Amino acid sequence: MNTVDVSGHVLEVAWRKSSYSGAEGGQCVEVAATAEAIWVRDSKNLTGPVLTVGQASWTGFLESAVSS
Repeated sequence: MNTVDVSGHVLEVAWRKSSYSGAEGGQCVEVAATAEAIWVRDSKNLTGPVLTVGQASWTGFLESAVSS
């Protein structure tokens, strides 16, 4: 568990690392889902910036990735 700050409100979230990460770490991202959004961060920079994506946009992104 970790937290994200959403407009001054701290939310507890469970980050999940990419299954492509491997044991060495590498170039990886972590994602966390809340009712409000999907959160994406660099797995090597846990305190760095977090990208916030709306649920509908994330679903569209996944659908595009799967169909490619």
